[in-house]
Amino acid sequence: MSVKNIYPKRGIKGEVTVPGDKSISHRSVMLGSIALGTTEITNFLQGADCLSTIGCFRKMGIEIEQKDGTVLVHGQGLRGLSAPEGTLDVGNSGTTTRLMSGILAGQDFVSVMSGDASLNSRPMGRVMTPLNRMGARIGSVLDNGCAPLRIEPGVLHGIRYQSPVASAQVKSAILLAGLYADSGTSVTEPALSRNHTELMLGAFGADVTSEVHEDGSATAGVMPCKQLYGQKIQVPGDISSAAYFIAAGLLVPGAEILIRNVGTNPTRAGILKVCEAMGADITYLNPRNMWDEDRTGTGNCRMGQEYFGGLHCGGGEPTADILVRYSMLHGTTIGGSLIPALIDEIPMIAVMAACAEGTTVIKDAAELKVKETNRIDTVTENLRAMGAQVTPTDDGMVIEGGTGLSGAHIRSCLDHRIAMAFSIAGLAAKGETVIEDSQCVDVSYPGFFAALDSLMDV
Repeated sequence: MSVKNIYPKRGIKGEVTVPGDKSISHRSVMLGSIALGTTEITNFLQGADCLSTIGCFRKMGIEIEQKDGTVLVHGQGLRGLSAPEGTLDVGNSGTTTRLMSGILAGQDFVSVMSGDASLNSRPMGRVMTPLNRMGARIGSVLDNGCAPLRIEPGVLHGIRYQSPVASAQVKSAILLAGLYADSGTSVTEPALSRNHTELMLGAFGADVTSEVHEDGSATAGVMPCKQLYGQKIQVPGDISSAAYFIAAGLLVPGAEILIRNVGTNPTRAGILKVCEAMGADITYLNPRNMWDEDRTGTGNCRMGQEYFGGLHCGGGEPTADILVRYSMLHGTTIGGSLIPALIDEIPMIAVMAACAEGTTVIKDAAELKVKETNRIDTVTENLRAMGAQVTPTDDGMVIEGGTGLSGAHIRSCLDHRIAMAFSIAGLAAKGETVIEDSQCVDVSYPGFFAALDSLMDV
């Protein structure tokens, strides 16, 4: 077990460039592998989860080169994967498992996916059910609704699926399977989840549609595809990784932090809306779109232009530099359609709430229960250890802020987002904070502690 000792700081200043977006890194390798030609990926996240995705596609015959921060995926076309020898090791990556299920459902060979103990305890039924409804043949080897998953060849049919949850992983698995179906496929979810798959499918040449309805629900669709084509993808900085430094800038007295090249896709950047609601001092500099140059895809993608501010699918992921200054935060209510845009940032938001004045209510976030840990429980346990007043609920928590935090021993439970969120809590707490099993941050941010240590007291 590795531990990291965190001590309170004041007046930290510095500039940080966070690693490439985890979600986009996964998808760029997956689509590059089933596209024809070479996909060049820059700023790829070299975290354990994304490396699991690379490993799986290499095992299915795809040549993938890693050179000086650039990944070259030599795709063999939509039906160019080959049967793997042995089990596909997905490590700790739920994204790899769920999205790849959609791709593997359309192949003509048998495959088995399995991961570590944590991954193999996470529910996969929400993906298996719609895929099997399409004609896939996916089963849980242990018949418990979890990995290992065995996928046999099936004939896929287009469906219109009404998803009970707003989940980008569920939506993406269905859309990816839809590439191999005999007719159009659509997914309607109760709120718009992150749309990286739709954007990237369009860039690679797929016929994709996406619409946000008046009641807040959203529908994404894809038509069967004859071929995808390799692209150049510049991965923006991960907003989930940036969230920790945004919080550090807001919570540490006298702090001022500039975070470069952060993805600000509105389906991911819910934490920025929460910061605004809490009274944060944040300035956006140098806004731009990634992928605009050298895009050769011929996709026909029609997005909801009003919602996306005119950003067309394949037109790029919006990014900006984010300047954050120390702020006196106040409580707020977080729920509804905002939750899918910030689900991974809730541990960090909960810490911010504990340091803010007043009450913060987090609701409609039952999805927290099926992450790397039950994050309602792990956040509650660790905030209480630091002296915060937290009441867990079935779908979130209620946090009474303003009491201040004290250093404590933090049980990360091998959950990378818990370890990072409470490291930031330690900067704003009184006394020493010890993060147990701190090595788990390598799943998504291998250089996190080095970046944290680079922020200087002034």
